[in-house]
Amino acid sequence: MKVGAQLYTVREFMQDLPSVEESLKKVADMGYKYIQLSGGCPFDPEWMKEQLDKNGLTCVLTHYRGPALTDDPEAVVKEHDILGCKYIGLGSFDLAGKGIDAFEQAYRHTTEVFKEHGKLFMYHNHNREFSKVDGKLIMDHILERFTPEEMGITLDCFWVQSGGADPAAWIRKLKGRTPVIHMKDMGFGMVMDRFTKEMRPGQMIMPIGEGNMNYDSLLTAAIESGVEYAMVELDTCNGEDPFDCLKRSLDFLKKWGCEAE
Repeated sequence: MKVGAQLYTVREFMQDLPSVEESLKKVADMGYKYIQLSGGCPFDPEWMKEQLDKNGLTCVLTHYRGPALTDDPEAVVKEHDILGCKYIGLGSFDLAGKGIDAFEQAYRHTTEVFKEHGKLFMYHNHNREFSKVDGKLIMDHILERFTPEEMGITLDCFWVQSGGADPAAWIRKLKGRTPVIHMKDMGFGMVMDRFTKEMRPGQMIMPIGEGNMNYDSLLTAAIESGVEYAMVELDTCNGEDPFDCLKRSLDFLKKWGCEAE
């Protein structure tokens, strides 16, 4: 299993093209070879491919906004052909509010186009997918609507645990459907609210290996289930340098035995 960096972690440092170029170099210099593109400024895919090649980086997954995925999925496929990227992701959808039917109606055609062109639509969970509708988890409703060939799951292990479920068990349950997972660690302490910027007690996103999640169990399950890429994604670093947090996470995963190259 290969380790990568979800660049949403450093999105604040990727809001113009010169900053993107600098951030890619920083990530590569710390030892990452694989990345996910998400949260930065718009870019020309030809330019981005040049930057990735220059830094020895491979893009294995993206997160695109919903309208781009639904309005012109063929154009999205062409962009990913240029990037050399198979997995095309959606970062979130208000399934609890809008409903499973609305999700399927919005993305059914997209999944079909991606499949036809050798791509795979990837859905990224948060904790709300582990609430129940009609006595069944929302996540299970999603899985029933789409086959593994139509939709993969970018299982975010932190949010699985936040939703009261076992990340290792879900990795095993989704075997063959999770080529890419997201990893961050969880602790409890004073956290910065993403919107108000005020500090409050709560679940804390932490660099991997520095929190309370059972990463021995989680990583063992991922390897045994054939996960291809484990992407480090730190939604917030609570005032710390996100590049430093990415590096500490990578160091832990390499010591554990994951591959960086």
